[in-house]
Amino acid sequence: MGNPESDTIAVLGAGSWGTALALMLAGNGHPVYLWCHRQAHAEAMREQGENKTYLPGFPFPGNIAITTDMAEVARHCRNYMVVVPSRFFRNSMQLLAAQHAKIDVLAWASKGLEYGSGKLLSSIVIEELGGELPCAVASGPTFAQEVAKGLPTAITVAATNLQIAERVADWLRNDWVRVYTSTDIAGVQLGGAIKNVMAIAAGISDGLGMGANARAALITRGLAELSRLGIAMGGQLDTFMGLSGAGDLILTCTDDLSRNRRVGMALGQGRTLEDIREELGQETEGVHTAKELYRLALRQHVEMPITEQVYRVLYEDQSPKEAVTALLTREHKAE
Repeated sequence: MGNPESDTIAVLGAGSWGTALALMLAGNGHPVYLWCHRQAHAEAMREQGENKTYLPGFPFPGNIAITTDMAEVARHCRNYMVVVPSRFFRNSMQLLAAQHAKIDVLAWASKGLEYGSGKLLSSIVIEELGGELPCAVASGPTFAQEVAKGLPTAITVAATNLQIAERVADWLRNDWVRVYTSTDIAGVQLGGAIKNVMAIAAGISDGLGMGANARAALITRGLAELSRLGIAMGGQLDTFMGLSGAGDLILTCTDDLSRNRRVGMALGQGRTLEDIREELGQETEGVHTAKELYRLALRQHVEMPITEQVYRVLYEDQSPKEAVTALLTREHKAE
């Protein structure tokens, strides 16, 4: 299946979003290698013909091959879409680098900051694979289940070179997926990371029964926080008003398909983080990102009060009610 000169694309990461993207790319006619790190998961997907663990009900077509062998991937693929959780992103890049893979384009749809360093994922690509590699990031308001169903979706692809962004956009485009391109690679990454933290905040508010007014206020002020930090780090305001900023923020804060929102709701209802994560059984990027985002805001001297309160709830045992009180009793100021 596939050879390095073909349109074969490797999708690294077989969670719900990686699987949905693999199905989309395969549906667009690309041979796909779907790589996952757990042999048991790979075998289950081969036997069952779908990803029953993370995205059940969507059978794999014949042009998706399942593998745990990065050497096999490197032999057959020169185009990559990385969709692993952000805390495994560097390790995945190291595995790829160890194969001395020939890479035409490397894109990623992972959303988050590196755990422990707060670095953008683009920085990790440069550190592990070199600064000359053609790379791009895909982000936007996209739930895996809706993408797999073929429901209308819009995505932004950003690269420092618009030709690279267009190439990745062409992988994804079809009659129900509209793809926009951008050169704001930092802004698109920050929008995708920060919105997960804001979704936890919105979930906490709803879990406490604070109502729709409070949720709308949190989303609006969350967008202000996102924009402040994004601009401080070189992002563009238009990006934060677009799909990978406001669009993704609104989706993730308002719909219960969002795992980060569900984490917040359960916290607001008095459940422990440990129990919530065990029940969900998948990564909730906002939990890891909250700590890195809080530290990043301090380093950048950017005021992010919602982020601070989410961090305190997750990592300093502050109660959700105390967090809301802290936000409501802040010093009054002009918007």
